[in-house]
Amino acid sequence: MKENSNPRDRLSLSEAVRGAQLASADRNDVLTDTKEADLARIEVLAQDLQEVFDEVPVDDPQWQFAVSKGQQPRLWIDVTSHVTMARDRRTYRFVRDTRNGRILVAESTEVRPVADAVTRYIAERIVERRQMMEGSRVGLIEPKPVKETRQIEQSMQPAVTIPAIKQPSRLSSFITAAYWFLIGAAIGSGAFVMFFWDRVSNYF
Repeated sequence: MKENSNPRDRLSLSEAVRGAQLASADRNDVLTDTKEADLARIEVLAQDLQEVFDEVPVDDPQWQFAVSKGQQPRLWIDVTSHVTMARDRRTYRFVRDTRNGRILVAESTEVRPVADAVTRYIAERIVERRQMMEGSRVGLIEPKPVKETRQIEQSMQPAVTIPAIKQPSRLSSFITAAYWFLIGAAIGSGAFVMFFWDRVSNYF
């Protein structure tokens, strides 16, 4: 009989260790505190996602990637999302807190579906952050039409009243000319009398 030598069909050591950890967690459900069983399963998921965590850019500060060992162990992905165990102690629940409450992103008794959901979530958030960093700025106020803008600018300028220049009427122009003519005639007559006064005085 020919042995199967395909490496893909062989059980890897990492898979064997993970299976042993899950089996130990199942036994702990009966023999020890359920909290330790939950923590063991959460750590198995964290180990499965370790390569994904290592590929995340180090300059992206939004991620947590930490296991909390409180009353209910959790694998934190970021400040709003984490993986925890359901009440049956065998179901992984990937949840996210939003403004409208907590939503269930993925749920499974197997590690792989939940790990894939976490990986997709991380990828989506990375793409969203890149688009936000590289995207163009969007103004919050819509630009007004040019004509309307000019009208607004003109309305904001202080009003200056320019006094109207009164055009002289024909009658007032004639009176002014006659007045100056009479003054000129009087001055001319006085000068004439002064100039010929010596001759005129001989007749008196």
